[in-house]
Formats: sequence, structure tokens, C-alpha cells
Amino acid sequence: MVWRKQQPVGCRTVTGLSSERRLLIIFNPKAGGRRRRRFEAVLAELRRLGCELEIRETGRRGDAEQLAASADPTRYDALVVAGGDGTINEAVNGLNGAHLPLAIVPLGTANILAAEIGLDTDPCSVARTIALGCPRPISVGLANGRRFILMAGTGFDAHVVQSVDLALKRWVGKGAYAISILRQLFAFDFPEYVVRIDGQTWKAASVLVANAHYYGGRFVCAPAADLRTPSLEVCMFEHRGRLSAIGYALALFTGRLPGLRSYRIVSSDKVQISGGDGEPVQGDGDIITHLDATIEVVPEAINLLYPPPAAGASEVEERRDALVTPSPESDQIAAYTPPR
Repeated sequence: MVWRKQQPVGCRTVTGLSSERRLLIIFNPKAGGRRRRRFEAVLAELRRLGCELEIRETGRRGDAEQLAASADPTRYDALVVAGGDGTINEAVNGLNGAHLPLAIVPLGTANILAAEIGLDTDPCSVARTIALGCPRPISVGLANGRRFILMAGTGFDAHVVQSVDLALKRWVGKGAYAISILRQLFAFDFPEYVVRIDGQTWKAASVLVANAHYYGGRFVCAPAADLRTPSLEVCMFEHRGRLSAIGYALALFTGRLPGLRSYRIVSSDKVQISGGDGEPVQGDGDIITHLDATIEVVPEAINLLYPPPAAGASEVEERRDALVTPSPESDQIAAYTPPR
């Protein structure tokens, strides 16, 4: 691997990758139309920047993981994943134990990871990040041995993910999730789950374990969650039933969810969740395991290429740091506890 010490303008890391990077690009060819054109534009810009490209297409579920696991760090300077958050999740699992930096070309339905790191989806911004971005160590979550980079969830959330029609998702995008939500409002029986954290026990109707603060696009469910910290935000929806689920969804869409008294957030590096045997657990938008589940954080598990800030400081970075930097009283409001 070719490295050189440098300090890009405004970059907080001391070490960066050299120019003329050798890139292994994993591409999900199911991205068609506008997404395919965006991908081709990124490739053209990378070639203009002097990068050496090797493109490998996925054909079925699991291919991205296998390709990432077999990537030779002596042949490539970075692994680039072109696809959605699910394809990125596969690659993150394949990179387990490897030292190749990871970069992304966001081509998915929600592109939550891109939003999390302040990456625009226009081809020039994406190519510039891949060619000139700052590698930063980030933590990942581990659910029963399976990695996730954004969040894991069980309950209503996981059943919505499990019942999404994949063919419909390719056709209408986020609309497929809206249809699945409506179906689950009538099909899901809203059981109770038991959550154990640091010797304490809670009961919840649904649980999200967040490693990143965005959810479902640009909605915030865990304001303090940050890929760069060695902790997870365990978000518990305490009220059960259809009306409560609708209320939580409306609160999420209007930015009021973290302030609800029946929505509890607890920071921890490990959580155990139990419920009905075989209940699904989703991670980054795909089912990755089933209950009972032990979920924990793996600090500095991979190096992710962040967008290079502009001269001085990036506005995105400034806003992001302002959002996630704890206030003096943050420890006192970490959990939202309903009145007894």
C-alpha cells in the first residue's frame, strides 16, 4: 500500500493516502438509470484524478462481503463500495480484520452513511472524497457476531425491514418501506422485549441500537450517536400498540422523537435484547440475526474516507461537531424517563 504523510487543508488527520490511488471498486449492478449514470460519472472523474481502477460487480447477496474479504491490501490502496447501505454493510463484514480504508459511492435508497459523514452525492464530491479524503477510524456495532455500521433494531422496525418487497423497492425506492409500514401496522402484534444494560433491565415495544444519529434518511433518532466514539445509543420505545407506533413515527418525522417521555436513550458499549425466539434483528436495513441478541461496539474497527474539508473548516464538519459534542449537562439527560 502506498502512503505518504500529508496534511490536507483543514483535515484533522495527519496521515492520508497518496495520489494515483489503486482502487478496488465493488459495484451493485442493480443500480440502474440515474444511479448508473452517477456511477459512470464518478469513474470518469476518478480516472481524471489519476486513480487506477479495478471494478468487480456483485451478482447476489453476499458477493460484496466475499470480494471485500479477498481484497489484497498489497495490491490496492482503498476499497470502494458503490451501492446502498446494505451493500456497504456486506463489505464492512468482509473487511473484518483487514486494513484497507473504505470509501463509498452512495447509490442506495436512503444513503444514510453518506449523510452521516457529510458526503454529497454529486459525482465530483464523491470522486474527490475517494481520491483526496481523510481516512478516519470509526467504530462498528456487532450483533451476535454480525457487524453493522449504522444501527440495529428489533421489534416493529425489524418486521418492517423483513417484509419489504425487494422488487417493489427497486421500482419505487422509499415508497416500498411506507407500504411495509402500513402492512405491519395491521399485522404486527407488538410484543414486549427485555433490554439489559450494565445490570439494569427495561421493557420496550421496540429497540434501536444506534451507532449513527441518522435513521431512515435524514431523521434523527439518537442525537449523541457518532461513528467516531466507542459507544452505542440504545433507543427504547416504551409504549406498545398501533397508535403508539404512529405517534412515534410522526415524532420522528417532525424531529420531536428524542424529547418524548416514553422514548428512552441509554449510552452503553454493550446491550442484551431478548424476546420471542426467532424475532428478527435488522442491521443497516437488512436482517442480520435473530433474538436473543447481544449487541456491542467494536472501537476503531475500520478506516473510513471522509470528505476533505474546504480551506479553513468545512461547514458540514462544524455543524456535525456542534451536534455531537456533549454539553456539560448531557450525562443528566442521556435517558428520557417517563414519570412513574
